[in-house]
Amino acid sequence: MFQGFEALPEALRPVAKPAPRVYQHHVHPVAGQAQPLVDCGVYVEGRRLPGTYGYAAALDKVRELGVLGHEAFAWVGLHEPDVAHMQEVADVFGLHPLAVEDAVHAHQRPKLERYDETLFLVLKTVNYVPHESVALARQIVETGEIMIFVGKQFVVTVRHGEHGGLADVRARMDADPEHLRLGPYAVMHAISDYVVDHYLAVTHLMEADIDAIEEVAFSPGRALDVEPIYLLKREVVELRRCVSPLSTAFQRIQTENKDLISKEVRRYLRDVADHQTEAADQISSYDDMLNSLVQAALARVGMQQNSDMRKISAWAGIVAVPTMVAGIYGMNFQNMPELHEKWGYPTVISAMVLVCLFLYRNFRKRDWL
Repeated sequence: MFQGFEALPEALRPVAKPAPRVYQHHVHPVAGQAQPLVDCGVYVEGRRLPGTYGYAAALDKVRELGVLGHEAFAWVGLHEPDVAHMQEVADVFGLHPLAVEDAVHAHQRPKLERYDETLFLVLKTVNYVPHESVALARQIVETGEIMIFVGKQFVVTVRHGEHGGLADVRARMDADPEHLRLGPYAVMHAISDYVVDHYLAVTHLMEADIDAIEEVAFSPGRALDVEPIYLLKREVVELRRCVSPLSTAFQRIQTENKDLISKEVRRYLRDVADHQTEAADQISSYDDMLNSLVQAALARVGMQQNSDMRKISAWAGIVAVPTMVAGIYGMNFQNMPELHEKWGYPTVISAMVLVCLFLYRNFRKRDWL
């Protein structure tokens, strides 16, 4: 068993001086332009070799160590690579063109594909956008993607989006050599666990937003705006698209790829699958809850409209009495009752007022006014 760098032959021990970053195929950094290569390290028996490697140099180092009987792999991290950089990585590690195309263009559904001895896993990352209130928010959840290529001697991660950086994952793995001894598929587990844990964190934060909207929806006398409910509904649908398809991917890992993934790593991945199922169940419950809130909001709007129509109808009924009397006495006939009586006008006015008061009292009694 490898017990430190001293166990390596002299020719393969890491040198003390730092090596410059290598860009393969004559791809050189441009001033002011962000480079897709985030990190490239070589791991042997669970420990990272010091120094910086290019893609081809890292793979050559891994193969040299493999010839000597050491378990080693390279871990390459990329952020939004273009076609040229991704093709460079594909040429070195032998990645399938279809998977390379997906990694460049992104916007993929979570999935698991197998190309010979290489697994290609697509994960959707999510990030909660802080906001003062749902009514003022334009976005609650932002999404990104992480693509993972895993072979016997390498792991290539391609990240899209400004959130979901893997520096913490790499640091945690570097501090846990026992877990890294399980090989490159242990890295796939660590990244999957990191992404799924964020699913749970985001769903818990969204629960507070849904509770706030629910409190307003069922509070009497408080105006309810339907727009925040539709915003939450849209974000929950986006979350569901990120989380739910992973169930199929994790199931395929357990059933179709036993020849590639060790039994121990599959145990860890089953735990991640359990957390993913928990997140999917929570999102499904939020979806049902928001559907209920939409129905409640529409019911409140309908009730308010019915109340308004009752008030309008009641006032129209009250106003109809003087309107009818005024219309009758405005027809200019000569022989009309009480037309020339001294008390005719006060009598008619008093009668109209009494009838209007009677109608008003009855409408108030029935909560129409």
